[in-house]
Amino acid sequence: MSTAVSVILEIIKITVPAFIVFITVYFLLREYLANEYKLRMLSFKQDQQSTTLPLRLQAYERLSLFCERISIPNMVLRLRTNEMTTNDLKITLMLAVQQEYEHNITQQVYVSDQLWQIIKIARDDVINRINLVASTLDPQSDSKEFGRALLSYISENDNEVIHKALIAIKKEASLSM
Repeated sequence: MSTAVSVILEIIKITVPAFIVFITVYFLLREYLANEYKLRMLSFKQDQQSTTLPLRLQAYERLSLFCERISIPNMVLRLRTNEMTTNDLKITLMLAVQQEYEHNITQQVYVSDQLWQIIKIARDDVINRINLVASTLDPQSDSKEFGRALLSYISENDNEVIHKALIAIKKEASLSM
């Protein structure tokens, strides 16, 4: 019986230190791999940031340009011709707003949802203003009259929504850098 006990004691003497070494190696290796994972994730995020930052800045630039291009005074000066009627100019302005929006719609991927909502509100405000002023005039009247009425309406009622959209773009862009 003493040999069986001595064999068991020998096995315990070997097994316990081996088990302690195993547990120690396991925890050290787990900690090492967790730290390695964190380092790789940090490196990945930095690489991703260096790739997406220029794209985000470009999106802010394009959305600023979008706001400037759909500004009613800019569109009237850019799009109105002498041959147009009020209805022709109204359709031309609304098409221009829609085309500009469609041209820049992919920029929503790079900006916050809140900023994108502000951009959509600015677009809708411009369309509503065009429709509002056009509804007060004869559709077959000269586009000069409609252009003057639009510019007069803007000067009296301010182009606040476009201005606020531009401020929001600048603010978000400054937070990205």
